Amino acid sequence: MPVQAAQWTEFLSCPICYNEFDSSGHKPISLGCSHTVCKTCLHKLHRKACPFDQTAINTDIDLLPVNSALLQLVGAQVGTSQAVTLSSAVEVEHYEVCRVCVEELALYLKPISGGKGAVTLSPSVLSRPMQRKLVTLVNCQLVEEEGRLRAVRAGRSLGERTVTELILQHQNPQQLSANLWAAVRARGCQFLGPATQEDALKLVLLALEDGSALSRKVLVLFVVQKLEARFPQASKTSIGHVVQLLYRASCFKVTKRDEDSSLMQLKEEFRAYEALRREHDAQIVHIAMEAGLRISPEQWSSLLYGDLIHKSHMQSIIDKLQSPESFAKSVQELTIVLQRTGDPANLNSLRPHLELLANIDHNPDAAAPPWWEELESVMLAVKVVVHGLVEFIHNFSKKSHETAQPQPNSKYKTSICRDLRQQGGCPRGSNCTFAHTQDELEK
Repeated sequence: MPVQAAQWTEFLSCPICYNEFDSSGHKPISLGCSHTVCKTCLHKLHRKACPFDQTAINTDIDLLPVNSALLQLVGAQVGTSQAVTLSSAVEVEHYEVCRVCVEELALYLKPISGGKGAVTLSPSVLSRPMQRKLVTLVNCQLVEEEGRLRAVRAGRSLGERTVTELILQHQNPQQLSANLWAAVRARGCQFLGPATQEDALKLVLLALEDGSALSRKVLVLFVVQKLEARFPQASKTSIGHVVQLLYRASCFKVTKRDEDSSLMQLKEEFRAYEALRREHDAQIVHIAMEAGLRISPEQWSSLLYGDLIHKSHMQSIIDKLQSPESFAKSVQELTIVLQRTGDPANLNSLRPHLELLANIDHNPDAAAPPWWEELESVMLAVKVVVHGLVEFIHNFSKKSHETAQPQPNSKYKTSICRDLRQQGGCPRGSNCTFAHTQDELEK
């Protein structure tokens, strides 16, 4: 039975014996499947297969090179390069270039590495998604065909995330929420604030979860009547726009009737709040992407829930909506952004490298193992674009010196902001996310 894999932040210790990797008794050996185990534990295996996913180990364990990128992160002496067995001297040269690239990229993980193989919470230049993708690349075994294929995919993923990070760095956070809600309203939909929206969705579910079919007018009136006691600003128009958002998300089965209003019935897969809310959130993210907006999971969590504990939920939605074409489209969007800003950091020089990464076949089933020349070009491109992101954050980003304020883990139970403006102005001004604390409401 496979062993439980370790958390990605525990990449500096052996996931079997839990000893920190070193250059003597616990040398890190990465397998073709990208799991890394110390050499001592590999020799103790009963069968020659990865203990985590049972992938066969096709190369003699003593011929698999030590992961020098991980050794340098634990402060061990790497020493001279270990000889590798490949088909030709040319392949060995390509391997060496790729190995050095991975070692240099791994150094961006050093600020977060801590003792005993774990990772501390000390600040890092790279975001958590970038760190995670970089850890994936560092654990690829380049002498194995499967490892090289995984390295190329990891390189593509790093390039795609780099573009997203650069676009996020160029966005004005003060205009972000305003642009998002404008895009939502332009499609005949509306978001009424974290608390009101949640209650509205639960009332839609209450009316339709048993399979009932109602006309839009009856459904809207039901929700408004239930909400008006606590949210008097919830009008038939605003709730109608919330229903329209669910309609755009294809949550309803619509039955047309001659000379009468169509009947709306919730599809069976959306008759639970978590499923309905996820589809609702995905539709808003889709609208944002259509409008060319790039919003981080943290920002999404704040905008839609008024807290920061839904980051993973929002990240999973963003990942699911990504398409193979989205990488190339993002490169084009970045080019437009740079033209608008004048590109003081000369980020446009990264475009050829990003386009090379965007052209990598994303399909894991159809892709053949890359040639060594291709692997080398991918690793060099990844090194250039990640270095470009880090340099931009250090030298040009206004966000790099900001310290994130801790956020409460409870939801804001508040009314929509428009009502506040009518009463004398929103305390957050252009930074408003529609979520307000009780203190702000009292003010």
